[in-house]
Amino acid sequence: MIKDILYTGLGGALLLKERVDEEIEKLQERGKLSKDDATAFLEKLQTRGEEEEEKFKAQIKEALKEVIDEMGLATKEDIEALKDK
Repeated sequence: MIKDILYTGLGGALLLKERVDEEIEKLQERGKLSKDDATAFLEKLQTRGEEEEEKFKAQIKEALKEVIDEMGLATKEDIEALKDK
């Protein structure tokens, strides 16, 4: 399930990137955006995307921890503690 969510998110991101690239190319063709400006914009967009990806991963991780706690499942640390006893 989580794998499907991640693949859906990646697919959406790729589609968005393609659309952004198309729009930037159109703006360049019309002379409304220089190559340097387009490159800077894409780099800024990529950086922001990476930051958002990290936030998303942290949120998924936290949600999974909450589900595990609510279900009362043993964690790796719980199992290691039992092994040590």
